[in-house]
Amino acid sequence: MRSKIPKCSAECILNNTVCEKKDCRDWIDYKKEHNCSKISIYLHGRMTLKQIAERLGISIPRVKQIETKALMRLKSILANNNDSLGVYDW
Repeated sequence: MRSKIPKCSAECILNNTVCEKKDCRDWIDYKKEHNCSKISIYLHGRMTLKQIAERLGISIPRVKQIETKALMRLKSILANNNDSLGVYDW
């Protein structure tokens, strides 16, 4: 299921303009999709590491490295939350 896109992203699509808000956390240098990661996700849903690398202008191994680090952080957060709730993964 696709989520709604932010209002500013919708405006870029409707006006067929490229976002220039480089300080936005969703901004990417990828004019094909209005420089917006939210639009990329909305249009394509799940993407391969290659597609993400292309949009971010980085290598596929770097995307994998970022993904692995993010997953490790999430697991750590979940483990800490489970410990505080008295839930253990035996």
